[in-house]
Amino acid sequence: MDVRICGVELERDGRFRFEASDLKIQGGGATALFGPNGAGKTTLLRLIGGLETPTCGSVSLGGEPAAVAAPRTVAYAFQEAVFFSGTVRRNLTLALELRGVTGDEASRRIDEAAEATGATPLLDADARRLSGGEGQRVNLARTLSLRSPLTLLDEPLAQLDGVSRLRLLDDLPDLLARFTETTVLVTHDLAEASRLADRLVVLIDGRVRAHAETAQLLRRPPDPEVAGLLGFLLVPTGAGLLGIQPKGLRVGDGPVRVEMIVRRVIDLGHVREVVGAIGEARVAVALPSGYAAPAPGDTLAVAADEAVTF
Repeated sequence: MDVRICGVELERDGRFRFEASDLKIQGGGATALFGPNGAGKTTLLRLIGGLETPTCGSVSLGGEPAAVAAPRTVAYAFQEAVFFSGTVRRNLTLALELRGVTGDEASRRIDEAAEATGATPLLDADARRLSGGEGQRVNLARTLSLRSPLTLLDEPLAQLDGVSRLRLLDDLPDLLARFTETTVLVTHDLAEASRLADRLVVLIDGRVRAHAETAQLLRRPPDPEVAGLLGFLLVPTGAGLLGIQPKGLRVGDGPVRVEMIVRRVIDLGHVREVVGAIGEARVAVALPSGYAAPAPGDTLAVAADEAVTF
């Protein structure tokens, strides 16, 4: 299901919140709304879900106004899961009943979504006594059980612990492909965005600054501010501002050569890491095995295979 946003501005209490002149989110696959806290990610998600009305402009889902289409076509998992009293199963049943799904079909959907998200052992638990991580899994199961054409996820991994988060991060792409046609998700974590989304919408200060396929943006961001947000090392040189991809530096020579000032060397057990600075930018580079460790204050030659020039 395509999402189209045209000439949208949103003000609340007389204050600017969000604007997007022309944004089309292609149907199929997953799109991540990525940016720092306060960038407007959740605001945009709420506009798409018909939970916010723009001050001007339009939001459409599959060619229909969002306010009309969303109640029957959108499944929304909020960042903070909200449950009614009763068991987890009862909460999932209520969500399906609101969409007109009852009886054996509802039971089948609940069992499939719970099994897929690891929430099966929680089905008979009191929904209001779940831990944060348990609630997040149930929240996701409830959303996926709706099998909606458009699924909206607000920070779906935010409350999970390390092991559970990594497991669900691996599982989520397959789950989304199985249970929904199109996903739009919010995250401020670049690793999550890179692994979960086919496309990225980058937001800064309530404005859309970039929108493209994930791999394309990670290779060639449009400007230094977006590059910095995507983890690029920005190095001023006589030829302009160089943007070097995250973890793109290595000790030694190469097509793009710069020098760093060493601050310290850290032994991480499996590798030694040199921490220092290139101009004002802080950097860390793995030290090759057998390479003599530099001392604090030394200049170390480092290189990258490629860089973007701004």
